[in-house]
Amino acid sequence: MSVEGQIVAITGASSGIGKATARAFLSKGACVVLVGRREDKLHEAADGFDPARALCVPCDVSDQAEVERLFSQISDRFGRLDVVFNNAGTNVAAAPIDEIPVEDWQTVLNVNLHGAFLVARAAFAMMRRQTPQGGRIINNGSISAHVPRPGSVPYTATKHAITGLTRTLSLDGRAFNIACGQIDIGNAASEMTAHFDQGLPQADGSVRPEPVMDVAHVADAVVQMADLPLSANVQFITIMATAMPFIGRG
Repeated sequence: MSVEGQIVAITGASSGIGKATARAFLSKGACVVLVGRREDKLHEAADGFDPARALCVPCDVSDQAEVERLFSQISDRFGRLDVVFNNAGTNVAAAPIDEIPVEDWQTVLNVNLHGAFLVARAAFAMMRRQTPQGGRIINNGSISAHVPRPGSVPYTATKHAITGLTRTLSLDGRAFNIACGQIDIGNAASEMTAHFDQGLPQADGSVRPEPVMDVAHVADAVVQMADLPLSANVQFITIMATAMPFIGRG
């Protein structure tokens, strides 16, 4: 099995992990659907690659109608879908739960969980009905799917829920040759981690800088997950900056 020639859709592809992963798949010969809110940034992410293999689709993954249009475009352009990297995510400022505006909670829930559900739902339907049947869904869980940072109720709750989504899709997908795995990422260098060297609150109440790793390592790991035949699956994988406070955090 090789990702060359596969049809791969990546949400949150305009920057960070999604952009690096899209470019990694394109460099391996895959056809990639780059999905994100900022169309200009999607085209920047696909720059330098054959436009015939890179389809840029602006889409708000929290909007059902937009997600349905996205998958109609994938079907019209490529006729099938082999891999989805369910990567789109957002976060809000850290705070105790009673200081978190309900609107902030809803914003994170809409993108991180509701959006992931809508994308997985549409991908599952397409993979179930295409010929040959099957495909792979890879969810971005984050190490916050295991342990929280202080003041992170919205983000942590959604990422714990992603693990439930992954497990259930893995079970329900067996009958249709659909594999589902999850990559839990810690401190990949991106827009969301740009401030980590300035110090982050720790479980003991201190504030300390944290190391980050090159986002390319995450992209390589996702490509490796997709490189397997559908008879094999990386169910869960954790990739993180080696010295970050994950083991022992909580």
